[in-house]
Amino acid sequence: MRPIDDAPVTRDGKTLVLAYDHGIEHGPVDFDPQPESADPEHVFEVATHPAVTSLAVGKGIAEAYYPSFEDDVSLLAKLNGTSNLWMGEPDSAVNCSVEYAAEELGAESIGFTVYPGTNCEVEMFEEFREVQENAREYGLPVVMWAYPRGQAVKNDTSEEAVAYAARLGLELGADVAKVKYPGSEEAMEQVTRMGGPTRVIMSGGSKTSDREFLESVKSVIDAGGAGLAVGRNVWQRENPKRILDALEKVIFEETSVDEALRAAPPEA
Repeated sequence: MRPIDDAPVTRDGKTLVLAYDHGIEHGPVDFDPQPESADPEHVFEVATHPAVTSLAVGKGIAEAYYPSFEDDVSLLAKLNGTSNLWMGEPDSAVNCSVEYAAEELGAESIGFTVYPGTNCEVEMFEEFREVQENAREYGLPVVMWAYPRGQAVKNDTSEEAVAYAARLGLELGADVAKVKYPGSEEAMEQVTRMGGPTRVIMSGGSKTSDREFLESVKSVIDAGGAGLAVGRNVWQRENPKRILDALEKVIFEETSVDEALRAAPPEA
């Protein structure tokens, strides 16, 4: 049995990861226009919302803040990441081990980025193999950030590229594959088929309007996807609770977008 099948990081078989690895990946620009989002304590408080099944952060943030929230937040330890100051071929430095994440941080799941199609693919696949096998020893589910990149990838959100990413999640042993949205529910159906028993979740991406964002999430759920990993579309908003209330309706209750928006009306 895969660890995800009996994990506390899911709810009714669905997943909503609140991602907060942006400080290393993108830097301060991602914390605008809401400066409080640069404060990890604020985001940990957002992650106590019942819709959030886990919070993805790196080692340093987990060390500094998770002890105060371990009773209310499930920690997904993101083990690799590289700044966007790096100008080489897409790659991602390994910054934490599974052993440290499990024994010192108290992580309940593991996250790891893989960039298929880059010149670093072989190295990254080998690194993922070690992470996946070590995570199995600790009984921790593994979420693969599966993002095709490199010279051979002309469109990283095409159905073909995203379906390939989901399939690699299955082939390499990920419990969950976090992929880009391929643009339509029909395309997402092909993506989830390629993932097989590996649960496929959508990457939230840059902040968009409430309706546009929720409609893409709804199409993922209707296509058989398991949920969402989202950062900026939640903590860049003035009222993160409102959008999480709506996401709870769409992902876990499978309501319409209109119903979700009615249940979480804008503040007066």
